[in-house]
Amino acid sequence: MTDGWRLVYKGFDPEAEGLREALCALGNGRFATRGAASESRADDIHYPGTYLAGGYNRLTSVVAGRDVVNEDLVNFPNWLPLSFRPAGCVWLGEGDHEIVGYRQELDLRGGILHRELTVRDTEGRETRLVEQRIVHMADPHLAAIALDLVPLNWSGPIEIRSGLDGGVTNWGVARYRELRGDHVEVLGIGGTDNGLIHLHATTVQSRLEVALAARTKIWVRDRLAAPDGEIDPQGDAVWQILGLEAEAECPIRVEKVVALHTSRDPAVGDLVEDGMLAVRRAPDFERLLATHRSAWNALWGRYDVEVDVSPEADLEPHSIQLILRLHTFHLLQTASPHSIGLDASVPARGLHGEAYRGHIFWDEMYVLPFYLHRDPGLARSLLLYRVNRLRAAKANAAADGRDGAMYPWQSGSNGREETQIIHLNPRSGAWDPDHSHLQRHVNGAIAKNVWDYVRTTDDRGFLARGGAETLLEIARFWASMAGEAVDGRFGIAGVMGPDEFHESYPGASEGGLRNNAYTNILAAWCIDRALAAIDLLDETDRTEVVETIGLTSAETERWCAIVARMTIPVLDNGLIEQFEGYGGLEELDWEAYRAKYGSIGRLDRILKAEGDSPDWYKLSKQADLCMLFYVFDRDELASLLARTGYELTEAKMRETIEYYRRRTSHGSTLSHIVFAAILDELDREASWAHFIEALRSDVDDVQGGTTPEGIHTAVMAGTVRHTLERFAGLRLTAECLSVAPRLPDGIDRIRFAVRWRDVLVSVEVDRLRVRFEVQAGARSGVPVRVDDASGTAMPGEPLDVPLA
Repeated sequence: MTDGWRLVYKGFDPEAEGLREALCALGNGRFATRGAASESRADDIHYPGTYLAGGYNRLTSVVAGRDVVNEDLVNFPNWLPLSFRPAGCVWLGEGDHEIVGYRQELDLRGGILHRELTVRDTEGRETRLVEQRIVHMADPHLAAIALDLVPLNWSGPIEIRSGLDGGVTNWGVARYRELRGDHVEVLGIGGTDNGLIHLHATTVQSRLEVALAARTKIWVRDRLAAPDGEIDPQGDAVWQILGLEAEAECPIRVEKVVALHTSRDPAVGDLVEDGMLAVRRAPDFERLLATHRSAWNALWGRYDVEVDVSPEADLEPHSIQLILRLHTFHLLQTASPHSIGLDASVPARGLHGEAYRGHIFWDEMYVLPFYLHRDPGLARSLLLYRVNRLRAAKANAAADGRDGAMYPWQSGSNGREETQIIHLNPRSGAWDPDHSHLQRHVNGAIAKNVWDYVRTTDDRGFLARGGAETLLEIARFWASMAGEAVDGRFGIAGVMGPDEFHESYPGASEGGLRNNAYTNILAAWCIDRALAAIDLLDETDRTEVVETIGLTSAETERWCAIVARMTIPVLDNGLIEQFEGYGGLEELDWEAYRAKYGSIGRLDRILKAEGDSPDWYKLSKQADLCMLFYVFDRDELASLLARTGYELTEAKMRETIEYYRRRTSHGSTLSHIVFAAILDELDREASWAHFIEALRSDVDDVQGGTTPEGIHTAVMAGTVRHTLERFAGLRLTAECLSVAPRLPDGIDRIRFAVRWRDVLVSVEVDRLRVRFEVQAGARSGVPVRVDDASGTAMPGEPLDVPLA
């Protein structure tokens, strides 16, 4: 068991290298680099990858005889290359070197990747290598490697090779390899007399430019060496070769400092000159490390969630505490304070790989609370990614014959729909039609984030300048989707729910379903909240927004009617039906499929490979209807349903959740975190089991190969949120900071920090009391509530509230 701060791997395991590269990636919110060995190149074991926030490019491929356009998060030039060899021999990473000792450690507290290995070449020469690597969290342009190299049983000439490699493609996801990945064109490479090298490249379609500059220095016996050196341009890469004499047992220290600048950065001029200047000015590794550690220390002071877990409840080899910190760590590398103003959001798979092509999905709904609780300014910036694409969303709606704003299911650079039209089934090898763009509920996820942000922060300025218009145009879209039936009810057709297995009705030639209950209820809520948002604006702002979008009283009257008369499909047993027609589908023989296939998370691929279709069966990939119990408080959901005439009792809620849970394959990492949350007050044992599965999603790669392609940001954020909201009972509103603890068996204490109205508050929950500590120097106290008790926590004065 570790100390809760270190992810440790012992021994080199080629089959696990992809997973380790993703989990040991380093980033700072501007860019991230996978934890590949610095001497490696892309092959069947290693995959160095560097990804920029918002760094997309679009290419056309020919697949199955048709042109397919895909926009990808681009794998940019590789800054890692650093290797050595005894002069005249084979470079480490290119020959048959035997690894005789290996240890890798990710230091979460300091944001440092450590590698220690001993290698033996074909001549029997052994060399010990100790590497430290950072992507700087204080200066978002910098990254650095310190390599301590010790010849153990040999002496003689040695060469160090440091490089920048622009010969990269998007090749990290096997099922995408039939698609083009040649996104990068190198514009120039070179070096200087004082030992600096640089590389200038651009994406071929979006013309996003990037410049890398590197400085490499060597110390022997703590003295700066003056090795023989040469610059060696080779194709799309530039190498610096440094030669010196090595002595057995005499350490050689190599420090490589890299600057990365892009045309998306603020305050840039000539990218190459900016990069060269940055590496000239950069201090040595140890001083860079100190400021990097300081920046991470500040982030942990705001974001750390400290849990006391009993030994019998904990996990091995990675503890619950470690996993929660690992999740926090990777979320902060994907979006940090350096992301503010970047016009970027959080890709579903982070900046850690190429799965889902780096696109933005509804996962934002799971992710935003992670930032909102600690840094509302960063949450606001992430929301502006959607506000800035409102015009594109309106164009999407108009192209579909709808009013308002229709946000894409998959979003990239400019807000157009990036969802693929065909999808490779890796089980069958067939390219199947893909209807997932019909998941219009992404609109509801965006509206939920906007509303929760305003409700929590009371940021009326955001509401007046984009927030309200976004809510209203989403409401307008739902109203245009809602058709009125002869019975006066409103329904929505041609959509997919979160389930994702049901793309159409059995045998139908077109995709889409009628009256998906989650979509319908979410649409009604969006309309209701849009109307409420108007009332939050002052008279001047209200008038301006209403006139800008041309909202009429006749339109809002119809909206109110839709909310009151939205169709809620119901099964014969009185439970809400997932979608109209679900009750008439066949039951699946779950045990037979488990016996035949073992893992059946992706039943859609299994059934299609058999020539069947999930459209015929009562099954779900993940929570669909049950998402309602996750997204809404029970009272709010009951009120929404009551307005349509459906009474949600506790008995019905329990029965509904269990009915659909039995028919869910949990083929998405999100499924477990949703069921963990909605079962928390109903079945704590089952809830805990789902929570543990959610925790294990990435660290154990429970889906068998997906994490090496990129982390799952939503489930990572979801586990942290679950700990705060379900176990500690945290709730932030514009009125107060509320805590209603429900610690599970096995967790005895939780300590965390939250920000309420720009005041940082430390909260500690155990089984006896809740302690609030407002940061010293805060201008005012913070109103708090614990269960039914209210009070005010004052700056510098800890407030203890006993639990009943």
